[in-house]
Amino acid sequence: MNLADLTASQLRRAADLKERVQKLQSELDRIFGAAASAHAASNGRRRKRRMSKSARAKIGAAQKARWAKLKGTAKSAGKPKRKMSAAARALISAAQKARWAKVKAAQKGA
Repeated sequence: MNLADLTASQLRRAADLKERVQKLQSELDRIFGAAASAHAASNGRRRKRRMSKSARAKIGAAQKARWAKLKGTAKSAGKPKRKMSAAARALISAAQKARWAKVKAAQKGA
């Protein structure tokens, strides 16, 4: 049923019923004291759930295991990582420095 389909008298009746329910709930809260007030507090904002560090670590480890299984990242899977020799790195570094020197010289000349 939609609110737009209700008549004015039906809406008034619903509002009256809601008020009566709220009054009865507040009376119950007064009678039962702390137990009822805890119920009333739970109707408001929800408390943030806390998780222990160990539980979080377990969840993280399980997720990493799922990703590893999905990606197939085993030690034997894939090619080994190639390493560049120190001499090769020095050659690349010298070439790059020469390129930058050429660029800077062109900027000074312009």
